[in-house]
Amino acid sequence: MTIHTPTVLVTGASRGIGAATAIAAARDGFNVAINYVKDADAASSVAQAVARHGRKAAIIQADVGKPEDIPRMFQEAEQQLGPLTALVNNTGITGPIGPFSRTTDATIERVFQVNVFGAIQCARAALACFERSGYGGVIVNVSSVAARTGSPGEYIHYAASKAALDTFTVGLAREVATTGVRVCAVSPGTTLTDIHATAGEPGRPERIAPKIPMGRLARPEEIAETIVWLLSPAASYMTGTVVQCAGGL
Repeated sequence: MTIHTPTVLVTGASRGIGAATAIAAARDGFNVAINYVKDADAASSVAQAVARHGRKAAIIQADVGKPEDIPRMFQEAEQQLGPLTALVNNTGITGPIGPFSRTTDATIERVFQVNVFGAIQCARAALACFERSGYGGVIVNVSSVAARTGSPGEYIHYAASKAALDTFTVGLAREVATTGVRVCAVSPGTTLTDIHATAGEPGRPERIAPKIPMGRLARPEEIAETIVWLLSPAASYMTGTVVQCAGGL
């Protein structure tokens, strides 16, 4: 069996970095499975952008924080687009910004369920897809500069979840290196997405920008370019590494 067109599943692809990644991947020749949780209209807009690049799109509602949704998401992606050759674990949440002492158990559990357990379970499902196809594959996990800074006073629990994802990336990459599967991560700095408003501080970009050596926040498209490069043959000898894309931090 020959896989004529590479196919990537991008979680959390209806907005922000995920949407930019889906569109950039289509530009680079991928068919794209667009996962979303709530905003079907936004996912549809991303699908239209994928189609404008001449590629196929599948729109799949699923919450990676719900283990029962994950097998269905992968099944629907393959039913609509054929064998998967790549996964971008992009979905991530922070919970409210604030001191760790005020962070609730429910917030911590939800953040780890989505950012860590969901990503791990998606990676395991992707490995099963790659094994069935026999053509290897690529997994790119979207981490955060918070894994290195710790994010004191903001969301330490989120930073810890991303540090766990970095360790998972390295371990899984080394475990599957001989199978033709590559696993990397991209660690973005603060990026101009609505994650800040969702966390309760829409003005955070303006507060953070002066602390970044480059003096500005990233655009989602800049992070997406790093992700799709790791998906490409140009990165064929890259695995088990976390690429920093953080403006100098």
